[in-house]
Amino acid sequence: MRRLLCGLCCCALITATYAQNYPAKPVRLIVPWPAGGTTDILGRVIGQKLNEAWGQPVVIENRGGAAGNIGTEVVVKAPADGYTLLFGNMGTHATNQFMYSGMTFDPVTDLAPISLIANVGTVLVVHPNLPVKNVKELVALAKKRPGQLDFASGGVGSFNQLCAELLKMETGINIVHVPYKGGAPAVADLLGGHVAMLFTGAPVTMSHIKAGKLKIIAVTDSKRVGALPDVPTIGESLPGYEFNNWYGFLAPLKLPRPVIDRVNADLARVLALPDVKERFISLGADITPSTPERFGAVMKADADKWGKVVKAAHIKAD
Repeated sequence: MRRLLCGLCCCALITATYAQNYPAKPVRLIVPWPAGGTTDILGRVIGQKLNEAWGQPVVIENRGGAAGNIGTEVVVKAPADGYTLLFGNMGTHATNQFMYSGMTFDPVTDLAPISLIANVGTVLVVHPNLPVKNVKELVALAKKRPGQLDFASGGVGSFNQLCAELLKMETGINIVHVPYKGGAPAVADLLGGHVAMLFTGAPVTMSHIKAGKLKIIAVTDSKRVGALPDVPTIGESLPGYEFNNWYGFLAPLKLPRPVIDRVNADLARVLALPDVKERFISLGADITPSTPERFGAVMKADADKWGKVVKAAHIKAD
């Protein structure tokens, strides 16, 4: 028994020392989406600050494909040593498992949550020529013209589609899905007036909104977004409607808790920096650091909620 206790104490001491000395070499931060999107933009802001705090390079590796599944699986299979981390979002960890039948991992239980980073405002934008100013007018117009209004998305099963499907379920309207191969072409066709509306991340459309090229109707979050205080939530017109697009750091499942706590604490310090706060606000993102336990609870709750939406809408991405 004494040998066992001695061995356990030695293991604990080694792990604690490892966490204190972490990181001792470059860290890979997997962004499971192509460069230029919201996940990539936020990941690079955080990665640069961790680089400065750790004195070690944080190498952003974009591993897009299958709505984030390819990059996520890289981290699931990586060594649990803290040198491969994941910057995931609500889509990769709450909805994909219900749309992709061939997934070989569970995005909720096969990864270790470290911390939530931010909720990024998802906005409902329409072409300026659409004669609506708010959600009630949009719903009324859609009911007057069933099947005639369309909405763009970044692809089948994307969060853009899920927001619209929830709106359809809550109101009974009939609007037509037009999927694109990514968010950029969806925004381009909305700007060109080829589609009527789009749910999308605020960072992607803020410049177009400010230039008057797109008209913002509402945000999908549970509360108004800090960068858009005058824009109402959809829930203010349709009680119960809510889509919070969160982003967070995760790691391979068996990463020792002292290392998780070290990264969690460093992320909290980075997110408290004035220039990071300013940058996030400019992108329509509300900073939301959390404990690992809180992050895990959010993933599970959203998987339960959005699994029902995916099944009700019969969405399949493969």
